[in-house]
Amino acid sequence: MQETMADIPTAAGRMDTFITRPEARGPFPAVVIYMDIWGLREELFEIARRVATTGYACLVPNFYYREGKVRYDTRNAHNKVVSVGSLDPAVRAVMLGSLKALTNAMIVADTGALLDFLAADAGVSDGPLGGIGYCMGGRHVLCAATAFPDRFRAVASLHGTELVSDAPDAPHLKFGGLRGELYCGFGAVDPHTKPPMVARMSELLRPCPVDYRHEVHAGADHGYALPDRDVYDSRAAARDWELIHAMFRRQIPAGAG
Repeated sequence: MQETMADIPTAAGRMDTFITRPEARGPFPAVVIYMDIWGLREELFEIARRVATTGYACLVPNFYYREGKVRYDTRNAHNKVVSVGSLDPAVRAVMLGSLKALTNAMIVADTGALLDFLAADAGVSDGPLGGIGYCMGGRHVLCAATAFPDRFRAVASLHGTELVSDAPDAPHLKFGGLRGELYCGFGAVDPHTKPPMVARMSELLRPCPVDYRHEVHAGADHGYALPDRDVYDSRAAARDWELIHAMFRRQIPAGAG
């Protein structure tokens, strides 16, 4: 596998981005990983490698770049990343500050810069893209997909937050722009994805020109899909990957190299 860090130019600065792809020449379809509140770290890089080994150019941008090379990594005695609700209040406040400073509009602008960067890369195909978002990234990947529906055709939102909300720029307000396929993974005991919200998602997406499916994983909490998290649920995550890879095969077939 090839991997590198690239500084992608944006209107607000330079966005440091992890990129990995197979050693073969390509070109490969691109898949963008939209980070959770913890930001860039080896855990997300390993997820990107897992995707790239199946024939994709996979990117993990640092959407916190406006604050610098922000990294959060608070672990417990078992070397697992601590859930936000269990963090020391002072640490949690700093992290939530980064989250609140990162707007949906910023994500859309940065995604546009990322697409420009990919267009100049001969190793990346010019066809449709995939996207996977975790937690806040689950919302952000939907914002990107609704802003660039001609590009994002295979999108996964895993334990996403604020997918449906009263915010004036909430992603659900533009669901009609989605194309291709959308998969959402929810935890049955995730306080951010309670049954009424999950039902509302299905109701809103039913008339939209996108093939939508979702899974509610029994016993899974917020953050269940991230392997270093203290609430990681391997069975739920494996089911997500089964459905995501099938979606990718249908919508963005892997490059042969």
